[in-house]
Amino acid sequence: METDGKFYLGRVHDPDKGEDSDQNLYYDPGDLTTHALVVGMTGSGKTGLCIDMLEEAALNGIPALMIDPKGDITNELLHFPDLAPQDFQPWVNADEARREGKSIEQAAQDAAELWRNGLEKWGIGSERLRTLKDAAQFAVYTPGSDAGIPVSILTSLESPDLPWEENRELLVEKISSTVTAVLGLVGLQDIDPVRSREHILLSNIFESAWSQGKDLDLSELILQTQNPPFEKLGVFDLNTFFPEKDRFELAMLLNNILAAPSFQSWIEGQPLDIPSLLFTPEGLPQHSIFYIAHLPDDERMFFITLLYSAVETWMRTQKGSTSLRTIIYFDEIYGYVPPVKNPPSKEVMMRILKQGRAFGVGQVLVTQNPADLDYKGLTNAGTWFIGKLQADQDKQRLLDGLESALEGGLDRGEYDRLISTLGKRVFLLHNVHEKHPQPFRTRWAMNYLAGPLTRAQIPKLNQLAGAALGVGEAEPQATQTPPSPEVEEAVVAAPPPDAPTMDELGSATRPAVPSRVDEYILPNNLTISQAAKLADRSLSPETQSLGLLYRPVLLAQADIRYLQRKYDLDYDERRTVMVMEPDRRGMVRWEDFPAASVDPRQLERQSAPRAYFAALEAPLTDGTIMRSLKSDFQDWAYQTSEVIVRANESLEVYAGPQVSQAEFRKLCSEAAREKRDAEVDKVTDSYDKKIDRLKDKLEREVWELKEDETELSQRKMEEWGTHAETLLGLFGKRRRSVSSSLSKRRMTSQAKADVEESLDAIEDYKRDLADLDKEKAEALEEVERKWSDIVEDVTEIPIAPYKKDVLVDLFGVAWMPYHVVEIEGRRIELPGYGAE
Repeated sequence: METDGKFYLGRVHDPDKGEDSDQNLYYDPGDLTTHALVVGMTGSGKTGLCIDMLEEAALNGIPALMIDPKGDITNELLHFPDLAPQDFQPWVNADEARREGKSIEQAAQDAAELWRNGLEKWGIGSERLRTLKDAAQFAVYTPGSDAGIPVSILTSLESPDLPWEENRELLVEKISSTVTAVLGLVGLQDIDPVRSREHILLSNIFESAWSQGKDLDLSELILQTQNPPFEKLGVFDLNTFFPEKDRFELAMLLNNILAAPSFQSWIEGQPLDIPSLLFTPEGLPQHSIFYIAHLPDDERMFFITLLYSAVETWMRTQKGSTSLRTIIYFDEIYGYVPPVKNPPSKEVMMRILKQGRAFGVGQVLVTQNPADLDYKGLTNAGTWFIGKLQADQDKQRLLDGLESALEGGLDRGEYDRLISTLGKRVFLLHNVHEKHPQPFRTRWAMNYLAGPLTRAQIPKLNQLAGAALGVGEAEPQATQTPPSPEVEEAVVAAPPPDAPTMDELGSATRPAVPSRVDEYILPNNLTISQAAKLADRSLSPETQSLGLLYRPVLLAQADIRYLQRKYDLDYDERRTVMVMEPDRRGMVRWEDFPAASVDPRQLERQSAPRAYFAALEAPLTDGTIMRSLKSDFQDWAYQTSEVIVRANESLEVYAGPQVSQAEFRKLCSEAAREKRDAEVDKVTDSYDKKIDRLKDKLEREVWELKEDETELSQRKMEEWGTHAETLLGLFGKRRRSVSSSLSKRRMTSQAKADVEESLDAIEDYKRDLADLDKEKAEALEEVERKWSDIVEDVTEIPIAPYKKDVLVDLFGVAWMPYHVVEIEGRRIELPGYGAE
């Protein structure tokens, strides 16, 4: 069946005759960029219409994200191209079959026959069914549950991969939506982001982290709620704005979420990464269904807000598009974009309604009543699919909403008449891109419409569609769980029966650090073999692993920014110190303990299982000393930090340490070349003007020489002619005066003198031209030499940071992992952490 890229949704319906015509109804998917609203009572056929639309999207290679609060849209995975009864059997409604007095087998046989006849009536063959099955990857995700593919919400707290300054407005909006969702999850509903101190505090924590490209997770958010990374909010001191006791209460509310066993399913599974939810690694479009029927209202709101925020962030990173790039489908929107209240989901959904068209993102919103949608949302819906309504009151409400959306341009009487004729599966299509409303009957769905599916059916449904975590990749257990560093090569033997007890290695319980002192866990990222190699130790088959031991170290790390506009310097440096055994009195010479920088994103949330911990000793046990050390470290970092700026003052070229010497020389050469070329042009122009003037004089002199030579030749001829006449006159009757011959002689001599004068002038001009050419060459050589010397005129300028630009990124107790092994009867500790 050829549809020319349009959606085949049904056939045109004649409301006056109550009959369907032979004319198919096609819908341009590009019209969905102005969004669509599907309205109709229960039983009107909304689900069938929406399944039809999603089927057509899949056939046209358009990916979709679908929010399914009831389980109806999961039917999109029920592809049975062979229309075999055994394919239908697991999905028929057993209770309904029993009420009708049928066996499961008979009900399946009837369903297969019904679908075969229905598809044949609508001109849909098995080839189109098979094309649909292979057109996209279909999957059901279950946030907050592992019934389907679980969804991890941790990526929603990570810093988006967008430059902060260029995308500040977008990221602030995303932070606002995320914080509103988190607070809604702990019971703080209908909060005003401008007035709520909880919202303001968490938003500033997010902004502080994301503006520096740092990720957050719930644990870090809870810790920073108690001890934020800033001292002021607005003009007020932090404790004045939000006292420590109240911050602790908020942190406890957040911690209750994290501590709840049921919440663990929210932090495992498929990341909420929109590109991977829209396309498989092979580039196949995906239809990702988010089944949320099992979630309570607050968790539904939390997830939907995070999903829409993720869509918006992804959308704003895409290039503009006039065609439909993806569909965001939301079944039953009641309570999420209401006309009065402002739930967390409303703001971000409204932004996508207003801005999605520019990026090819179309929303399809489904409801039983247009009053469920804010009037501003109604005006942004370009397509209305209006189905059967239960009461005249519902119809009048719909007409009010449609009239509001069209700003008075509605023939209310005609629409009232048309809506009154609608029956089951008959819809009135109002499209702003078309001139007139069009009644039509929806075609037969290619997927089996089994009705709402339960959470217990989701695993089998995903299995039917071949969907799993990381679609197109290996099984989750093969890709998501890295091998434990304790699982080593065969050269490391298992612990002997008489291995040391925990008391000999340390305690199995991590010691508590002082209040308001940060605590970090360094990752155990080295195997025993790797650790031994770095420590220049050799292992043997008799080497025995005794366990993993964490030792406390003092970790201090500062991010330093060097900013000097005069020298075009904007450079970041990280200085890290790791003190293995700090002086008990709290005296530290920071320069004696340099270390490789630590990436905060690589820090672990928990220690390795079955690990031991060494005791915590002074000064790490004294909060007052630790805070004093932090201040001392910041002062030391400020006073001892310096970078060198290479400078060429003549060229006004400057480069910080991020530019190599070779690159700097290249920059100087390029700058000097531009200035040299400009000066060469100026010198060349000056000399060329002089040379051109001399050449003009030379040409005029050469021209005069030719005239002089011609005149001389004529004078000579006249002189000879006069002499001849004079001689002939002596012998003839006519006599000529001798004075005439003498006059001709004088004229010849004058002409000869003019020729000689021109020749002399020409020679002078040629010498002058040669001299000018030489001077020009020398001047150009001098220019070249001058700029070559300037390129080499490089100085080094030391630049210190401003104190405000020295920020302590990490400071506190860090637990360093060590592999404890026994080699030839000796117990050895090998560091299990290596900076990457």
